[in-house]
This record gives sequence, C-alpha cells and structure tokens, in this order.
Amino acid sequence: MNTVTLIKGDGIGPEITEATIKVIEAAGARIKWEEVSAGESALKKFNTPLPAEVIESLRRTGVGLKGPLTTPVGSGYRSINVALRKELDLYANLRPAKTYRGLTTPFENVDLVVIRENTEDLYTGIEHMVGDDAAESIKIITRKASERICRYAFRYAQNADRKKVTVVHKANIMKLTDGLFLESARKVSEEYPEVEFEDCIVDNMAMQLVMKPWQYEVMVMPNLYGDILSELCAGLVGGLGIVPGANIGEQAALFEPVHGSVPKYAGQNRANPAAMIMASVLMLGYIGENEAAWRIEQALSDLIEEGREITPDLGGSAGTREMAQALATRVR
Repeated sequence: MNTVTLIKGDGIGPEITEATIKVIEAAGARIKWEEVSAGESALKKFNTPLPAEVIESLRRTGVGLKGPLTTPVGSGYRSINVALRKELDLYANLRPAKTYRGLTTPFENVDLVVIRENTEDLYTGIEHMVGDDAAESIKIITRKASERICRYAFRYAQNADRKKVTVVHKANIMKLTDGLFLESARKVSEEYPEVEFEDCIVDNMAMQLVMKPWQYEVMVMPNLYGDILSELCAGLVGGLGIVPGANIGEQAALFEPVHGSVPKYAGQNRANPAAMIMASVLMLGYIGENEAAWRIEQALSDLIEEGREITPDLGGSAGTREMAQALATRVR
C-alpha cells in the first residue's frame, strides 16, 4: 500500500481530481490518500496558500498528486508551484508529449519528452532596477545543477529504452552560462555510451520541432527554454488538456496537469480530466503500479480514438463525470 499526498487544487481542480481518483480505484491500484490543502482553498482556511503541512506531508510520503493551483494576489508568493519545487528541491521537470489517434493535430506519431531544469537560470528571480530606465535580471547556471539534470535525462532515456538525448542551449551567444550547461551535458553523456548525444541551439530547436518533431525522443535544457518549448510541444499533440507533468527530486516527486485552474468553469462538469489522469499514470509508474498505469493509459487512448465519451474540447459531448465513468468502466 502506497501513501500519496493529494492536493485537489483550485477552480476545476477538485472535479478533475475526483475523476482521476475514480479511474485509479477502478484500476485496482493500492493507494492510501493523505489529503492536504494549498492555493486559494488553503488561504481561506489557514491564512496562507502553502501551509507547512503540505511540505511535511510530501516529505513524509515522498510522492504527491496535485490539481492546478491558483496563486492568490498579495499572498507573498510569486508562484505556489515554484515554491513547492524550490522547497522540496524538485529539480527535474518532466513533460511528455504524445499524439493520440482521434485528435486533430499538426503531426502524427509524435512521442517525445522535454526534461527541464527546475531550480536555476533566470527563474531564480534575481533582478533589480538599474537607475530609472533599465532593469537587470541575472541568469545563473551551475555545474552541479547542469550535471544533475543531464544525468537524469540520460538515465531516463536509458530506462525508457529511448535511444537519443538532445541537449538544447544558446551557447553560441551565451558562451559562459549556456556554455557551461553544454559542457556539463557532454561530460555526462560519456557515462552513457549506449545513448546517442546531440545538441541543438534553442531557436533552431523551435523550428525543427514544428517541422520534424519525430526526430526527437528526449530533450534536456535549462529552465527558461524548457518552459517555452514544453508548451510548444503540447501544441504539437493537441494542447495542454492532454499533457501531464512531473517535478522530481531525490527525496520527493509531485505529479500534476500543466494547465491552469480555469475558475470560470469550476463546478460545471465540463472540465477535461485527461491531463490529470495522465499525470496519475506517470505517478503510478513512479511508485511501481505499472499494470494499473498501463491499463489507464490504454483505456484513455481508446476512449479518445472513439471520440464519444470525452469532453467537448477533445471532440466529444461528455461531462467530466461521464468521461471518468466511461474510463473507469473500461479500466475494470
């Protein structure tokens, strides 16, 4: 029995989380949920959007499933999601992008993974004004963090039976920062001779992805490029509604959909739960519930291909609850 921290989230979060739990239970996964609150719901109860019990639970269980969160204005946080990653040192952001038969997308047979360094680069938020008319932001790249994320990418490729890792950078211009990232990647690649290494400048990478995305399997990159290119890859396969995400560290891992909380649709039984369900597939694989993960992914793929019992944004006419029930029936 695995204990998993559960954060239902804000807006449509509770609805898609309940849908996901229904499907997980139908798959027979042995999970004990430890529910905690974060975001707007926590602010109302505890006067903070990130209570200490959230971090304590994730440290205790080592794994969490999280719905989308809203960061309340004036709460003292730039982003609750970023705060969670920083507090737990969840250094690797994993974003698979895969096409499903039945969805209209620019390409077929796309199956790639973006691995984004989560802890540094411009996202450290070190910036200041220089006089009244200029602002400066500091880009930090360290050898330790670069080697750590590249080693994670090569290890992931090896374990997932993927044959190539593409390192994305702008070392032709930022010769010290991105140069250090590329140098670190080359060094790490020597530890994995069975995995092909290549590098690509980020602007060329963007062009290649919208022309020949099937060329790529695993891509690893600093924080900012990963934020941008993972969204681009989501667009290649049908949008954020079907793309899961994971934030993984040495001591904990947090799985989530990558779309927002969409408060205007809350409580209307119209939210698409697919991204949350696919995040749970990643989570189940992480904790060793591989059969349950496989059954859920296959059922979702079949449901999308048939195109009936799915939400309107995917081309069907079902509500959130109806789609979850159809999936649960198939999974059983």
